[in-house]
Order: sequence, then structure tokens, then C-alpha cells
Amino acid sequence: MEAEKTLEVTTSFSLKRKLADYASLTKMRLASLVVYSAGLGYGIALLTAEIFQNAPPLPLKPDPSFSWATFLYIILGGFLVTGSSNGFNQIIERKSDKKMKRTENRPLPAGRMKVPEAMIVSILTGIIGLFLLYQINYISFALGLIALISYVAIYTPLKKITPISVFVGAFPGSIPPMIGYIAATGEFGFEPGMIFLVQFVWQFPHFWAIAWKGSDDYAKGGYKMLPFGDDKDKRTAFIILFYTLFVIPTGMLPWVFNISGMVSMVLSIALGLYFIRPAIKLYKSLEDEDALKLMFASFSYLPLIFLFYYLDLLVQVYFFN
Repeated sequence: MEAEKTLEVTTSFSLKRKLADYASLTKMRLASLVVYSAGLGYGIALLTAEIFQNAPPLPLKPDPSFSWATFLYIILGGFLVTGSSNGFNQIIERKSDKKMKRTENRPLPAGRMKVPEAMIVSILTGIIGLFLLYQINYISFALGLIALISYVAIYTPLKKITPISVFVGAFPGSIPPMIGYIAATGEFGFEPGMIFLVQFVWQFPHFWAIAWKGSDDYAKGGYKMLPFGDDKDKRTAFIILFYTLFVIPTGMLPWVFNISGMVSMVLSIALGLYFIRPAIKLYKSLEDEDALKLMFASFSYLPLIFLFYYLDLLVQVYFFN
């Protein structure tokens, strides 16, 4: 009887460990942020169409309406494609991950998972995710495929060659909210482009703050993530500050193109100033502590700004439209 209980506990622990490893391989928390922005991109498109359905400044065709099926395809498809990208990334970088403290406990470098198993997981999640995006429309499928290929085949190897990798990686990293928007409208336009741009600009200070804080670790892995290699000097801090300043004008673009209202525009400026403050402190101090504050500010900025756009439109639809 006691042996059966021990076997049950061991099996339960093994299952939990395996699920935790799959979550680590696919970077579930990062994938959740991707799903969040894609879902809000879908909601923003629907509300924009609702407000301007009689005389839209930039016509939306066809006239979109909420679909639970489409919403679930966006959530699950985006989550799985992102997880697949992260899985392939870790397969390619497994030897470098073993050299870095922040990644040495991932399932592949730690030896808890073999490459064939990781390949199977990454291939299956990618195929299923792309299939779900195809159920929305061919544009969503194409964008998901472009994001997957460019992240794995271009961004990942470039990380060891040139700091330009951050610029390259910002493209697949900004596609999710655009997929959400196009899932509702079925076509490209200024609106999804502006949503894309908001996330695109955000990624530079976000990645560089992480790279600054973990520069010693990245150097062990052979990665060149900061603008000037691994130099944590005034030049690097100035570039980080310079790019961070752009979050304010890009944050205002949805208001310019009638994707959001005046309230969210004002809130986006306030949020941008909150984001810029630690970048200024980093430029003055060159301290890791301020890079950490900038990193945490970036974690808050993206989910909040998309939420502001959505809630602003929601209020307009239900109280002023």
C-alpha cells in the first residue's frame, strides 16, 4: 500500500516536472503576453469599426463582428506559434544556454529534455498554431509563418553576430497585435500598422534594459545584444534613452489615426513619461539598478497602453456612440 502511494506521488511529481519543462521550453509567460496583445488588437479593431461604421475615416472591410471562434483561434494559434518559436530558439541555443546562469536550468541545457523531444514539441505546436491562424484568414496565417521563420532562422543566429539582431527581432515580436487587428478586418491598413509600431518601438528599450542587466551572462553565451556590443557606457545609455523617447509619439499615433480617443492619448503620454524616467536615470548613473527599473517599467508599459486603447474605445462605444 505504501509502495503504491510512493509510486503515485512520484508519478505526480514527474508529470508536474514535465509540464513545467514544456512551459519553460515554450516560455509560457512570454507567450501569454503575446496572446494578450493579439487579443486586445482584435478587440480594438472591433470597437474601432463600431464607432466609425457609418462614416469611417479609413474604411474597414468587411464590417467585422465579434466571433468566439476567431478569438479562440487568435489566442490558441498565437500562443502555440510563439511557443514553437521559443522552442526552436532554445534548441539552437542549448549549448550557449548552458554557459549562462539565467538559462542553465532550462530543460535542454540541464539535461532534463533531449533534442528530439524538444523538436517534436516545437514542430507540433508550430503546425497546430499555424493551422489555427489559417482558420481566421490567410493573412493571419502568413504573418504567423513570417514571425516564426524570421525569429528562428534570422533573429536567433544573428544574436551572436551583431547587435542589429535586436532590430530584426523586433519585427516578429510586433506581429501579434497586428494579427489580432487583421483577424477582425481581414486586410492591412494604417490601423494595424500603428498597432504594430507601438509594440515595435517598445521592444528596443525593453530588450536593451534586459541586455544591460544581464550583460555579463550574455557575454558568456557569446551574444551581442547591446547597441555597441557589451559596452555599458554613456553611448549605450544614450541610445537606450533616445529610443525610449519615441514611445510617446508612437503611443499617440492610434489617436492620430482614430484608433483611440483623447483619454487614452493623454494616458499614453503619462505612461510614456513613466517609461522614460528610468531611462534618464540610467543615462546619468550607468547603474544596473536603473537598468532593472527600466526593465520593470517596460513590463508595465505594453500591457497597460493596449488596455488604455481598448477601454477608451469601449467607453466611447457604450456611452457616447
